[in-house]
Amino acid sequence: MDSRTQQVLSARLQYYRDLGIYDFYRRDAAAASAQAPPVLTLAPSGADESSPARSAGYAVSVSEPVPSGTAEDMFAPPKPESAIVDHAKALRLIKEDLGECTRCVLSRQGRKTIVFGEGNPNATLMFVGEGPGADEDEQGRPFVGRAGQLLNKMIEAMGLKREQVYIANVVKCRPPGNRTPEREEIETCSPFLLRQIAVIQPKAIVALGAVAARCLLGLNEPMARLRGRWFDFRGTRLAVTYHPAFLLRDPRQKKETWKDLQMVMEYLGLKPGRAAESV
Repeated sequence: MDSRTQQVLSARLQYYRDLGIYDFYRRDAAAASAQAPPVLTLAPSGADESSPARSAGYAVSVSEPVPSGTAEDMFAPPKPESAIVDHAKALRLIKEDLGECTRCVLSRQGRKTIVFGEGNPNATLMFVGEGPGADEDEQGRPFVGRAGQLLNKMIEAMGLKREQVYIANVVKCRPPGNRTPEREEIETCSPFLLRQIAVIQPKAIVALGAVAARCLLGLNEPMARLRGRWFDFRGTRLAVTYHPAFLLRDPRQKKETWKDLQMVMEYLGLKPGRAAESV
């Protein structure tokens, strides 16, 4: 590995460490080379200093896939689910490992239920939100309140049913007052989300809102610079759009959200459903 590649990886990995993300998953090199879409890589630049990667002298750009066998191969012992072919069984192992989690302060701040995630364990499309709200905390299911009802319409507008996709959050316990999850909480909980993604292996991920996008991508960028483009995330394409809760507060952004979803639909070969007019 040349010195430039080492410097790029070092800057990228340090940012993930600052987020508390230490788990990296090994992928078969041949499969990754054959299947990986264009990816987000880092290239020298002296421009924007707003993100840690850029402050190290690197700017974000889209290019061909980087070779497998670099960062992902450097870390983490195998997880219990890594040898399980059945995705549903593998997800159950992750849920069992999570247990009645008391790893962060959210377990002591009024949480009633851990909201693990739900949907098709073999889904080609996965939605990742920020964290559970009051309704989700009561029912133990993600996106079942008003924002969840809107997300259901978004999914139906894409020509799918809720049970065909997988839905999860960055944190699995409700932050008090529905506040934004704090850094320590994200650091503690996000590795479980990464394990879910590694098991499901969706063809596309939609990050709902800035918190989910920044957690997954490790980029401290505004939504305007994250939307409308594809990113590579562990060999899976990732798109960013507004969180349904934000759309309830500002319905004017629904048209922009529909543009984001249409980009995903085109990639997945989906046709609009009957609910498209309501988005």
